[in-house]
Amino acid sequence: MLWSGGGAARALTRAFGSQRAAAALRGAAGGPAGLPTRPAELSGDDHADLSLQTGLKNCNRKGQLKPCSTQPVSLTDIQSSMLTMKRLFSTSHSSVDAKEMKKFQLLAHKWWDEEGEYSALHSMNDIRVPFIRDTLLSMRSNYHVGNPLSGVKILDIGCGGGLLSEPLGRLGASVTGIDPLEDNIRTADQHKSFDPVLAKRIQYKSSSLEEIVEECMETFDVIVASEVVEHVADLEMFIKCCSQVLKPEGSLFITTINKTQLSYVLGILVAEKLIGIVPEGTHEWEKFVPPEELESILESNGFSVKTVNGMLYNPLSGSWSWMESTSINYAVHAVKSGAQAQPSPTGALSEVGSEQPSATAGTAL
Repeated sequence: MLWSGGGAARALTRAFGSQRAAAALRGAAGGPAGLPTRPAELSGDDHADLSLQTGLKNCNRKGQLKPCSTQPVSLTDIQSSMLTMKRLFSTSHSSVDAKEMKKFQLLAHKWWDEEGEYSALHSMNDIRVPFIRDTLLSMRSNYHVGNPLSGVKILDIGCGGGLLSEPLGRLGASVTGIDPLEDNIRTADQHKSFDPVLAKRIQYKSSSLEEIVEECMETFDVIVASEVVEHVADLEMFIKCCSQVLKPEGSLFITTINKTQLSYVLGILVAEKLIGIVPEGTHEWEKFVPPEELESILESNGFSVKTVNGMLYNPLSGSWSWMESTSINYAVHAVKSGAQAQPSPTGALSEVGSEQPSATAGTAL
């Protein structure tokens, strides 16, 4: 955020009072020890009693500032205080991309239209839900047949309208869905309210992942980030935060788009511009993530990558299938450090069918 002189003055006045605001602004301009170079310039009752005893002190971890009349102002103190205030209003330390949020704002009411803009995400549930379920069951010694994910705490990041949260909740999981867009959360809350069981198992929050970290350190057994990482502002920070809120030996599931020429042609030119199965402008090829890059970031943040499966969307049938190649879409399962190595599940692949359309017939999302 760029601060004009007037904006800085108003912010400092609210934080410190008019007297200390004047001292801070003049000190930041170069006065010795943070005080005006020419004290005679000060005028008015508000400025009359400035002295060397005027000072600022950082008072708590949330970056709030309190006036203190017993410590002299220094240029270093003022610069530090102003930096702290800037951070309070800055989004540079968040993985949320404001430009991406605007894209989805207009479609917030269309999440549950199975024939609309999110139809491909609805059909993706046919393979991503079994993949998550069977992978988790292969790592558990016992489970309830009717509610196989009972007792599992799942964080669904970028939950949108709840397309993935709801089927996971129906499997017995306790799901927390977060999304920075309040309109998405309202849609998700409204839809789950029609099912009393889901209303108890799922809670939605309008929140960023960074905000969740502060209150949910090592809280979740599973994190799901489906079709999310290609939209975040800072992938490294995003994965780091995932590690912080995930329990040791917890699982992270990601589905996303590879950064290849083929993904550009099918995911943007065909899907968005030619046949319109995805709203134009949804994706930026520059933000697509190669699996090698994603694996490297995961491993550097304490994850062990267990599975990388290629995915393919066939626009003619409106269905997804698994494929060996990861050149378009792919799914990743990673485990936070401390977990024992597990074999890749076969049930998730066999359950969605073994037939795989050719890569040239598919379209990436």
